[in-house]
Amino acid sequence: MLDALTLDQIRTFVAVAEQGSFRAGAARLRRVQSGVSASIANLEAQLGIALFDRAGHRPALTPQGRALLVNARDILLRVDAMRARARGFGEGVELELALVVDTLFPLHQIGAALAELQAAYPSVAIRLDIEPLGGPLQALLEQRCTLAIMAGENFRDPRIAFEALSEVNQVAVVAVGHPLAARAQGEHIGAAELADHVQIVLADPTPHSSGRDFGVMSPRTYRVGNQDAKHALILAGVGWGRLPEWQVRRDLDEARLVRVRTPVLGRNSAAVSEIYLAHRLDAPLGPAARSLAAILGRLCAR
Repeated sequence: MLDALTLDQIRTFVAVAEQGSFRAGAARLRRVQSGVSASIANLEAQLGIALFDRAGHRPALTPQGRALLVNARDILLRVDAMRARARGFGEGVELELALVVDTLFPLHQIGAALAELQAAYPSVAIRLDIEPLGGPLQALLEQRCTLAIMAGENFRDPRIAFEALSEVNQVAVVAVGHPLAARAQGEHIGAAELADHVQIVLADPTPHSSGRDFGVMSPRTYRVGNQDAKHALILAGVGWGRLPEWQVRRDLDEARLVRVRTPVLGRNSAAVSEIYLAHRLDAPLGPAARSLAAILGRLCAR
């Protein structure tokens, strides 16, 4: 009967499927292989289907097994999230709160939020890191932080909960002395002309962007590790690139930078990215983390 299914059976199924063999699944679960094999056999009997094809050297998921693996993972995520929430109810104030913020997010808003948090929780130490692209997601997956602020839709993971905070406007800019600046007040610049000039782009310190480039238009690129380096190279006239509008507003007002007039990078040479507050589903948020999340939500809503 399906009602007799246990979480242990489901965890065993997922472990074997993800590890690729009964032996590796048993090692991950720190159990003997015979016990794991028996658990899978009992699960198959209760479900009335074969989850694995055992004809080859290594067990392979059947089509039914692949389909049910999605459900099994979802069940485990929900159970782990419930356990994490229950643990959080009984825990005291954190000694330290680690936060990783996407480089596109305005740091002055982080400062305002942390100043407010400090007044409410003066004993909580803060560890703040600023990382580009897949960095915040990787920090959560590696459990190096409790909360992360992430930008855009390119870095999603079913183990992570996302809550929309705000949006950030990125504009394509170039130094006033750059050849593209002379075209700023004239006709629109096409993709071919952009490709003739060096583009300054962020490098992802994680494997999450492997094989993908976001907004790269030129085969000539300088890749940098943070937004400040990107800003500095663009100001120096090395190349063009996208930067958050909050970061370059003063440079634009004082004519150190000008917008690159091109429709290929969005209307008015701008692109909007959604900003999310993220945390692991299986890790409880303590009082300070919950307070910081509420503060950020309130400040970003203004």
